[in-house]
Amino acid sequence: MPAGAPLSRPTTLYRGGTVRTPGVPAAQALLVVGDRVAWVGSDEAAAAHAASADEVVELAGALVAPAFVDAHAHVTETGLALTGIDLRAATRLPDVLARLERAARHGTGPLLGHGWDERSWPEQRPPTRAELDRAGGGRQVYLARVDVHSAVISTALAEAYGLREQAGWSDDGRIERDAHHAARALTRQGISAGERDGLQRAALAAAAAAGIGCLHEMSAPHIAPPDDLAALLTPEGAHARPDVVGYRGALARDDAERAALVAELGLPPGAALRGLAGDLCVDGSVGSRTAAMRHPYADADTCGHTYLDADQVGDHLVACTAAGLQAGFHVIGDGALDVVAAGLRAAADRVGVPALRGAGHRLEHVELADPGHIRLLADLAVVASVQPAFDAAWGGGDQMYARGSASTGRWP
Repeated sequence: MPAGAPLSRPTTLYRGGTVRTPGVPAAQALLVVGDRVAWVGSDEAAAAHAASADEVVELAGALVAPAFVDAHAHVTETGLALTGIDLRAATRLPDVLARLERAARHGTGPLLGHGWDERSWPEQRPPTRAELDRAGGGRQVYLARVDVHSAVISTALAEAYGLREQAGWSDDGRIERDAHHAARALTRQGISAGERDGLQRAALAAAAAAGIGCLHEMSAPHIAPPDDLAALLTPEGAHARPDVVGYRGALARDDAERAALVAELGLPPGAALRGLAGDLCVDGSVGSRTAAMRHPYADADTCGHTYLDADQVGDHLVACTAAGLQAGFHVIGDGALDVVAAGLRAAADRVGVPALRGAGHRLEHVELADPGHIRLLADLAVVASVQPAFDAAWGGGDQMYARGSASTGRWP
């Protein structure tokens, strides 16, 4: 082969399956050249490619489909969930304490767990701080609720970081709002670069195994330090697959603050930030009773909480629109959507509707949008990045959304 001549790319023919593609609805085979799909068609037509293919794979009826895109991911957090104390299968309070006690027999560092949901337990309450102190052997313990908008923590963790002084602290160890944001961020600061790399590798491998080819990483100051996102977006790193699209949920009130936030990330050459969006929280979650509602919850004496006002939302939208960045917010309750709607209208008045539409801003979750909200989002071309799995888990006439939200069905 002459010097400098391109290497030939291997060709693989897959046939005898069910290939899902809009262009050829009844396809059974496909030809891959290098890392590209070069042809899709029927088994009969595939015969013409078989002799020239380097490899022929018989699918034996298997399904071939495009990879999924997970539009709301937390890669390092997923790694922690895969390697930490998994409480999703706990069916009662003693199960949580037993799992914590087993984990406390090993190691010396903080004990991190996730996934508990007290609404399905006979006790109908989370563990208390005193119970975590006993089961955790006096160590620092952080156990996040399934929605990750509240947690229960031990005395050692509360005292180490002064969390008693934060809004959202409860003396029984349950934390939400500022106290939870602080606890979540502080327990992640001690993760070393090597540990983080291992967590990200584990999460990305699990995503690939589930057929996910692209992840939208929703980083935020209360979730991970800036270097976490930079490591994930390093082009020459070990995380080439699945692809990762980077977002940072940090508030920019003007262009100077926007530029400083992007610079703080220290992204490597070749890495791009898609937007200041994602878990920039306007409110919390329904399960933790922190999503902002127009009316009080049916089973709690609160309307939830808002973390941003309409002026802050509008300023952020303007700064991102001017910079060509996608802005976005975490927003669940109808009260929180009212705040975002007011911010969107204010931003449209300042930059003009065409500019705002062209920016393609996005909102995460959007679980209680009324018809007026939906019309506004459509008019301004705002993307609603929803999670159908939430409705599968908590929707329906007798599940959490229906039981807890007095706002549902009370729109004017």
